[in-house]
Amino acid sequence: MIGEVTGIRKIRMLYLQLLYRCNFTCLHCFHGKRLQYADAFTAEEAVTLLTLMRDEYGTEAVTLLGGEPFVYRELPQVVRHAKQELGQRVEICTNGYRIERRLTEIAPHLDLLRVSLEGVGSTNDGIRKRGSYQSAFSSLGLARDLGVPTGTTMTVTSQNIGEVLPLASVLGQLGVRQLKLHHLRPVGNAADHPELLVTDTTAYGRLREELARTRLPLEVIVDADLSESGAPEICAPSGGPREIDRIEADPRGALTMSCKAVGKDSHAFWYEKAANRIVHRPSATDELTLSVPDVVYARA
Repeated sequence: MIGEVTGIRKIRMLYLQLLYRCNFTCLHCFHGKRLQYADAFTAEEAVTLLTLMRDEYGTEAVTLLGGEPFVYRELPQVVRHAKQELGQRVEICTNGYRIERRLTEIAPHLDLLRVSLEGVGSTNDGIRKRGSYQSAFSSLGLARDLGVPTGTTMTVTSQNIGEVLPLASVLGQLGVRQLKLHHLRPVGNAADHPELLVTDTTAYGRLREELARTRLPLEVIVDADLSESGAPEICAPSGGPREIDRIEADPRGALTMSCKAVGKDSHAFWYEKAANRIVHRPSATDELTLSVPDVVYARA
């Protein structure tokens, strides 16, 4: 269905939100009240969607996230199926809070563990949860010892934009390979915390300049929206692109092709779990908007 409507024939990665439930209530979380929702994929539904995406769109990788994927009871089953049965690259995006036992269980099937951090020490804990900074570093250290490559994500806010380079330095010492920087969107919990928004957008330019001239201990990937003018809207051209990097499925089955749609109820496509099919449900507000490529600052 996606191919017929958009012309897309290949989708390289599926971002699969397994559930909304989370053991954190971060100040900037785009899910907001949905963290209380019971919507979730069963393991059977998850592996069926993964198989459909591989067979119809050549999807070769999956990122499992939530909510918090490590509170999803059937996580090992989904990870093993994606790796062993489908041969996909498997990444998990987590808060890293007390995940040691389950991480050890799935480590042989995991290609990348990505932990979310929002700064150094108390800056992180103030946005996420008390004790989360140390727990995240404990999980990153265990992943390293288990031979699992690691990365991190950080949502840039007014409170942590000055800690990007200090955090990168600490992460590099631990052997973390990558730091991804995301733009804060005023949806979900972030809509209730406008103080987190970066109002002086020239600060993004200064951050990019710092990254460009600094010898980095790891690769830093910067969201294209982290610029003074913001990233342009990239809509599907006439006839559609042949390939895209990603599509995201939320726990209800709603599909989005752009991070600009995350946290909103504007979705042109839905995965119907019971029927195992993707359908087109356009609304008046839907646009086939694609994500803009990120900027990469390579490690020294």
